This record gives sequence, C-alpha cells and structure tokens, in this order.
Amino acid sequence: MSEPQDTAGLVRRARRGEAAAFEALARKFLRAAYVIALAVVGRPADAEDVAQEGVALALGRIDSCREPERFAPWLFQIVRRRALNLLDSRRLRDVPRDLPSEDAAVASAEGAIGDAGLRGRLSGAIDKLSMVQREVVLLHDLEEWTHAEIAAALGISEVNSRQHLFVARRTLRGLLADPADVTPVTKVKHG
Repeated sequence: MSEPQDTAGLVRRARRGEAAAFEALARKFLRAAYVIALAVVGRPADAEDVAQEGVALALGRIDSCREPERFAPWLFQIVRRRALNLLDSRRLRDVPRDLPSEDAAVASAEGAIGDAGLRGRLSGAIDKLSMVQREVVLLHDLEEWTHAEIAAALGISEVNSRQHLFVARRTLRGLLADPADVTPVTKVKHG
C-alpha cells in the first residue's frame, strides 16, 4: 500500500473523471478489500463478490468520500457493511460453510487429509477471532501491510493494530496447539 497522499491524488483525479485513476484505485485496493471481506464472511467466493461489489460501489460514489486522504478506511467500511449484509442474508437462508473442494479429495489420501485438516483447523481458529483481529492478521500476515498502513486503513492506532495482532496470534497458537503436545494438568486435592 502506498502513502495516503498518493491515494488522495488518485481520488481527486477520479473525481475529475480520469479513467486511469479509477483503474489505479481498483487495482490498489481490491486485494485488501477481499481480505476485509474474507475476514467477515469466511468464504473465498463470497469475499470475492463482496470485494468487487464494494470497490465498484465506492468508485461509483467517489464524490461522497469527504476526505480523500482517508479513502481506504471509507472503502473498507463500505466493504465491511456489504459483507455484514451478506452474513445477515446468509443466516436467513442457513447455508452451510464451503466444503473442501473435490480437488482435495482427488489428491493423495494422506496429503489431502492432512492439508484439509490443517486448513479446516486454521479456518475454524480464525473464525474464533474478532472481526478486527481477523482483519489485522490477514492484512499483516497475508498482505504484508505495516502497522501504520493497517492503522490508517482500519481507523485504529498503530499500537492498537499491534495489540490486535499480538492477541490474535496468541489465540491462534492456543487454538491450533497439538493436543498431543499439551501436558495434562492434574488437580491436587488439599486435605
């Protein structure tokens, strides 16, 4: 991600109707919008749709972005709202989560079971994080954003970004710990 001034310049150019600025904004923020959507909806296909719709909606309403320097938080709020709306409609339909792909079943039995099991455990653990923790973890660890970039994009402080990442990683380590590696705790009776 680049500096907010660069983004603000693109926003101003897009407001003037420059097609290249629209394209540059979409290219610059679509992947991050996908990560934000994925942190909320949990399904890659749904996250792709939400991200594309959110970016298209934001670019269509670019004149309503009051602070061009804060385009990223404004865009991500639109994406987050669309994702939450999708979750609400999904709850009404009670659709189960995506099942492992058929490709995983075709892969070698041992590898597929191990990989699918790990992916399932990781996905389940990530689902237990708060929405902001998921966003910070995915932006930092998947997209390699700095804490300054995350803070600016999510409207939180850098310290808060670091705290969310620390707590999320500790939670994930605890949730993903191999039960065989954990020594049982025995209760001692005091007489």
